Amino acid sequence: MPFHIIRHDITKVKADAIVNTANPLPVIGSGTDSAVYEAAGKDELLAARMKIGKIAPGQSAYTPAFGLAAKYIIHSVGTLWDDGTHGEWEILRSCYKTALALASQLKCKSIAFPLMATGAYGYPKAEALNVALQEIGRFRLKTESKAEDMDIYLVVFDKQSLELSGEEFDIIEQYIDDSYVTSQREREYMPDSRAMRRFQSQSVYAPNDRQIVADDILDPESDTMNEYLRVHKGKSFVQTLMKYIIASGMENAEVYKKANIDRKLFSKIIGKNDYTPRTDTIISLALALELNIIQTDELLKSAGRAFSGSERDLLLRACIEHKIYDIIRIDTLLFERGLDTLT
Repeated sequence: MPFHIIRHDITKVKADAIVNTANPLPVIGSGTDSAVYEAAGKDELLAARMKIGKIAPGQSAYTPAFGLAAKYIIHSVGTLWDDGTHGEWEILRSCYKTALALASQLKCKSIAFPLMATGAYGYPKAEALNVALQEIGRFRLKTESKAEDMDIYLVVFDKQSLELSGEEFDIIEQYIDDSYVTSQREREYMPDSRAMRRFQSQSVYAPNDRQIVADDILDPESDTMNEYLRVHKGKSFVQTLMKYIIASGMENAEVYKKANIDRKLFSKIIGKNDYTPRTDTIISLALALELNIIQTDELLKSAGRAFSGSERDLLLRACIEHKIYDIIRIDTLLFERGLDTLT
């Protein structure tokens, strides 16, 4: 089920289906289309494509993948960008819908998309990306779809290929930049701050009566911090998680789909009271449940975890504080900044 953004050449991605931004007629176009034909084997692929004939804009058809590391090539036809008022967006949305529906019919376990229509078709990257994220997100959340069984990849050459738009993301960018610059300035220009924090932590003791120094408290990955949080937590992680799931009124399937995690992993999490998932998985669950920052901190603490002061964690906190919960879009923002994605 998980959605992934990866930096790769789509003709070399190992997936059951590779999506090609195709020409409506059975001829070799430019850009991704040309690259796919070259990698798959022009003669064989063109012969197979000619058997299909014309494909209408917004529709998709498939051929064998021949020389690619895939089973199928899904040929999806867009339309040239004019000014956005001639049905361009509806056609692009249909490309993603029909390609995903076809992959589901073919029982594909994985599918890889390029950022469709941003090359020769001339679509603005930011808007084309929004369409891709929206349609992939809708497909994954469909109860009747097989989305939970399909890994979906958005393949780009580099982070410059992505351009996120929207006022909320401008706010997040500014929040991160301001917070990160401030924290770095404090580290560089306030040499006495560590001593002050150590003084403020003198009343905090570990279970074995050993004092926890400030450095341990400030580092959420330290053994001391984990030990302290585990002993001082109230409910177990699973109990805390189930409390929030019940309060949300969501079905389990909706939770793990929104969290962009595998169904088997989710079953393991809620089925074993002593199982503690990765920090990123916990944050993904908090986002799926649309928890506020206090609730997210509680969920992390119940597992012996906490946010750090890193740029990445500042971004994640900022998204939660600004009620941006769409994990696909958050992963895209992380990727765009050169940071590790949640999944």
